Amino acid sequence: MTKQTVLTGITTSGTPHIGNYLGAIKPAIEASLNSNNNSYFFLADFHALIKCHDPERVARSTREIAATWLALGLDIDKATFYRQTDIPEITELAWILTCMTSKGLMNRAHAYKGSVDVNREAGRQDDDDITMGLFSYPILMAADILMFNADIIPVGKDQIQHIEMARDIAGRFNHTYGTLFNLPEAQVDEQTQLIPGLDGRKMSKSYDNTIPLFSHSDDLYKLIKQIKTDALQPGEPKDADNSTIFQLYSNFASPAEQAQMRTKFDNGIGWGDAKKELFEYLDSYLSHPREEYNRLMGDLGYVEEQLLKGADKARQFASPMLEKARVAVGIRPLNWQGAANQQQEAKQEKEQSAEQIARAEEGRRRAILMQLKPLLDRVDNAADKAQEAASLLAEKEQQVAGLKKKAKQKAQNELDLLREELAGLLG
Repeated sequence: MTKQTVLTGITTSGTPHIGNYLGAIKPAIEASLNSNNNSYFFLADFHALIKCHDPERVARSTREIAATWLALGLDIDKATFYRQTDIPEITELAWILTCMTSKGLMNRAHAYKGSVDVNREAGRQDDDDITMGLFSYPILMAADILMFNADIIPVGKDQIQHIEMARDIAGRFNHTYGTLFNLPEAQVDEQTQLIPGLDGRKMSKSYDNTIPLFSHSDDLYKLIKQIKTDALQPGEPKDADNSTIFQLYSNFASPAEQAQMRTKFDNGIGWGDAKKELFEYLDSYLSHPREEYNRLMGDLGYVEEQLLKGADKARQFASPMLEKARVAVGIRPLNWQGAANQQQEAKQEKEQSAEQIARAEEGRRRAILMQLKPLLDRVDNAADKAQEAASLLAEKEQQVAGLKKKAKQKAQNELDLLREELAGLLG
């Protein structure tokens, strides 16, 4: 079986917290042990500069994240672990891709549009305080991905658009110069549970509600005691499913341990006792990796050595890939004689096999279905599914009729797929 390349970037602008561990680090390390995966993990320190202009924070975060992944058991013999800035081929490829990317595509990026909206609401000019880093970072992200011809990119829902942009950029390059890049696919885990922070909202440094992964025991207990709870007294039954304490506990505990804790909630455990039990469980669970993390933070020379080994490993692929891209666009030695062969190779590569076409079509279909999920859920949750399906299709048909050109084609593709998915309900 051909291995698939899975690539994950970690922005170096904050201290790793429990939400990062549960939502990204733990599943990524587990996936890297799959022999069918060729895993790349990189510290996205160039990306950190887009929003963070505090050099000490960027440097500190880079140290902390590198040590965290190693402390949690990332096997650098099975995965490629490197720092983005140690791969100069990425930034050169980013410029080549910049010259292939339309400004209109970048204008549609959510981050840029969101910043423009904020400026308009404040009565400022559209582009006030918007850097070219923010505007064009989807191109750098595309270079990160295409440099290693990654197949699968695990991302949150907010990043799906950037993977679609990488596909658009790769497709335009391939069409112009001959096929060189794979078309990557976003992988979104719909089952990933929202990890609550101290205030019950999503754990995020933006909300200042995080629990750092390797806090000292005393600091960990102080933070856990800050978790917001209701006014129910000891002895009064408590709703485990709506408790931040129980949700955090259940993300680490075994099913049997979760059941025991749920029973305690039903029997009215006091909030102080519940917080103490959560602390004791997390403190024990994190004890060994915390010890290893502290050891690594005291031996940063070793951590640096591991990153440089990863960079050497990554560049074994990146250097020849960049050379292919340079030759494709015409940046070649003056005595280069491979034009005829290059044209023949490009022609052959454009003749995609039936398997490649089917794979590309399936990827396109999955991407559209991901965007249509709220509509399909609407039908699935309706009392009369057939009637709701018919109503939904009628609405979509009306929408398509009112659109023009590219927008109409996109909506038509969605309509066609909705018809396929809902055919069984309509008879």
